[in-house]
Amino acid sequence: MAREFQITVHDLPRSPALEERIRRKVTGLERVFGRLTACRVTLQAPHHHQRHGAHYGVRLEIAVPGAEIVINRDHANDSYIALRDAFQAARRQLNEYFQRRRGSDKSRRTRHDAAPAE
Repeated sequence: MAREFQITVHDLPRSPALEERIRRKVTGLERVFGRLTACRVTLQAPHHHQRHGAHYGVRLEIAVPGAEIVINRDHANDSYIALRDAFQAARRQLNEYFQRRRGSDKSRRTRHDAAPAE
């Protein structure tokens, strides 16, 4: 688990099943991207509209060496779907971050390792 891990729930009753789902999602991210230093998950039901029902919001703040990735996702009826969408977006952004980082390391290495032009 990330060194700093925090789950915050606003305007919802705490649910052990929901917290376990969040822990499994974070563990899955760590398996793929092992260098997570912190992960803060906030789940909230900010508005209760008469017509639209509850809108669940998820905010992920994921710290990795050299960057922080922030994800915000909302879903109109299901907190589990909002969590799923947020963690899918986090996986995509972490993948892009590590790809860019790996690409910049490769380009730097090839420039320095290349033979001087004559």
